[in-house]
Amino acid sequence: MSKPIVAIMYDFDKTLSTTDMQNYDFIPRLGLTPDEFWGKTGEFSAKTGCERILSYMYMMIKISREKGIKLTREYLRECGKNIKYHPGVTTWFDRVNKYGESKGVKIEHYLVSSGTKEILEGCSIYDKFTQVYGCEFYYEDDVPVWPKLAINYTQKTQFFFRIAKGAVDVKDDASVNEKVKEGLRIPYDHIVYIGDGMTDVACMTLVNKNKGYSIGVYTESNRASVGQIRNDKRCRFVVEADYSQGKDMEKVMKLIIDDVANREILLAKEHALANKNLE
Repeated sequence: MSKPIVAIMYDFDKTLSTTDMQNYDFIPRLGLTPDEFWGKTGEFSAKTGCERILSYMYMMIKISREKGIKLTREYLRECGKNIKYHPGVTTWFDRVNKYGESKGVKIEHYLVSSGTKEILEGCSIYDKFTQVYGCEFYYEDDVPVWPKLAINYTQKTQFFFRIAKGAVDVKDDASVNEKVKEGLRIPYDHIVYIGDGMTDVACMTLVNKNKGYSIGVYTESNRASVGQIRNDKRCRFVVEADYSQGKDMEKVMKLIIDDVANREILLAKEHALANKNLE
């Protein structure tokens, strides 16, 4: 019998990192403050009607060109090296994997971000994920010319189904839409979603509806808004953004793993007794 799998889906900005990933290096290298860059993005979106995620991708290219910066993939990766994380994040993945193994459960980590994938490729925790999804550029002559993939907040929900079915390649439109004949690779109720705010509500609601586990993380700056999400029953747990050993986040995740493990044990017992008594 194969091990049950728990898939943990993460938002990135302010969920694992302390602020938006572009704020650490990319925006300062433009000679702008985060407020200035995101303000320009908002103005462009309002003026043109361009969707906000596509707007920030456009402004990354436009302002870099104006500043004489060659925006290569390697340049963007360099902008991911100084990302700062909430406490405990850098050791979180190995600890959770180890606990899952002790319970006979395989843990897979999936990052689903509306941030820039190339910046994520440079961050220190990139290799901890089974799959990383983010907004990505298409390059010609090592220069970005078009969005290769753009993920806004509702588009994140497709990855719930991709992960469950094992159709993790974004080019695979067939498998993600086909009816599953032999069961999901990862049952919906084995999926966890961790996010920090209103931009995660669509995913949290989807996970809740399918009996998975949604976790809203907060710091002092967004405690009230995350609390409201919980009060509106859009997430199941509200936890401080501290992934350190022994903190509430780790305790909740261990209980989730225990729940999945125990349900699998009970299901196996149910089948064994049925087979025994029907012989």
